[in-house]
Amino acid sequence: QVQLVESGGGLVQPGGSLRLSCAASGRIFSLNVMGWYRQAPGKQRELVATITSLGSTSYADSVKGRFAISRDNGKNTVYLQMNSLKPEDTDVYVCKIRLAGYDYWGRGTQVTVSS
Repeated sequence: QVQLVESGGGLVQPGGSLRLSCAASGRIFSLNVMGWYRQAPGKQRELVATITSLGSTSYADSVKGRFAISRDNGKNTVYLQMNSLKPEDTDVYVCKIRLAGYDYWGRGTQVTVSS
């Protein structure tokens, strides 16, 4: 059983920053892909950023230059540093890990960007 626990969400003003964390526990293979997605009520889940266990990253165009994904393989933890936040970044941010073709999801953490 694999579990993911996100933390770090909250309320921030436009232009501000937040750092999300996601810790994975259970049987974690050394080769995996971790990522962050976001989803607003009634909308399709959107990919934000991914990072492989070797450090290769990818980003949605909407967050390039503002968000940075990183990971600590020793802690099985992935981070999302979010800078220059905009109101349209408001969403539930959900962490995912892909292991041997299977996807495991966290419950999500709310990020609200508002003045």
